Amino acid sequence: MPLRSTGSGKVARDPVHHPLFARYYARISVAAETRMGMARVREKLLAGLSGRVIEIGAGNGLNFGHYPGTVSEVVAIEPERLLRHRAVEAALRAEVPVDVVPGAAEALPVKSEAFDAVVLALVLCSVRDVPRALGEVRRVLRPGGEVRFFEHGRGGGRAMTLAQRALDRTVWPPLNGGCHLAREPVAALRDAGFQLGPYRRVLMPEKGPTLPTSYCVLGTAWRPGSDAPVTGD
Repeated sequence: MPLRSTGSGKVARDPVHHPLFARYYARISVAAETRMGMARVREKLLAGLSGRVIEIGAGNGLNFGHYPGTVSEVVAIEPERLLRHRAVEAALRAEVPVDVVPGAAEALPVKSEAFDAVVLALVLCSVRDVPRALGEVRRVLRPGGEVRFFEHGRGGGRAMTLAQRALDRTVWPPLNGGCHLAREPVAALRDAGFQLGPYRRVLMPEKGPTLPTSYCVLGTAWRPGSDAPVTGD
């Protein structure tokens, strides 16, 4: 059985450094588990996974407690130091082996075709180069391997999309750890050559005010291969 991370690995420079946002996110994300129903979303996102899984942008490790016992190992990539330390603590409580590793989505520190599944949860909004990051997802995923994604992005009517774009050009990314509001994760996955499986639009929170961050999508995609399911998009 692989050893769990102790968080003792050192790197010369963290790929991402947003200490103020990391502290803020670590607090609000825990509250969102119950208040916004994120715990239920995580259960749906990860249900039925098996084998070796790599989670990109693991944050403070809130997914770890939802992985089913059929998962043999999770390699969790997190570039931000404070969140990575929180993820290490969560990994020690997880019921499946979790190894927390520093690294950036655009240059994953793992071997090619080494994983049965990739998990993307609220990460494509903040990576610096989405096509390059998804190219790395394809590289590390075995042919026919599965991508589970829960992402937020562009949505709503014309006024909302204009507001999202305006925020992206001004205050939102520097205040929110590089997050962008108007990206289109489904289109990005399709453009990167993934075969889209079932996905559905989700508003977060389900009840309450509709915010620029509310327009989410939950779904599955595959790296094309001989064992990939045949599905429509």
